[in-house]
Amino acid sequence: MIQQFETIQKASKENVDAALKAFGATSKGVQTIAVETTDYAKKAFESGTATLEKLAGVKTLDKAIEIQADYVKTSFEAAVAQMTKLGELYTALAKDAYKPFEGVVAKAGVPVAK
Repeated sequence: MIQQFETIQKASKENVDAALKAFGATSKGVQTIAVETTDYAKKAFESGTATLEKLAGVKTLDKAIEIQADYVKTSFEAAVAQMTKLGELYTALAKDAYKPFEGVVAKAGVPVAK
């Protein structure tokens, strides 16, 4: 009976330790994503403001269309790059958050898809 209690206590401690490590990894990952998103928003705002300033000084319609087309193209490319980067960050976050539980899952004998 005492041996079972000690086994359960040890398993509980391992689970709590894994949960705390996962929480730490999740916190770090979410913070990284927040910083990245803030930087992107700042750059996007600055780019939009610069384009608006260029458009304010335009004398011809052709030049205005050229400036707008360039802005749309660079904004789209930046958005695609940002989404790719965020996808990679979310993937890394999931892997880092799961890593502390690998040992616990292995001990439980649960099959894990790779």
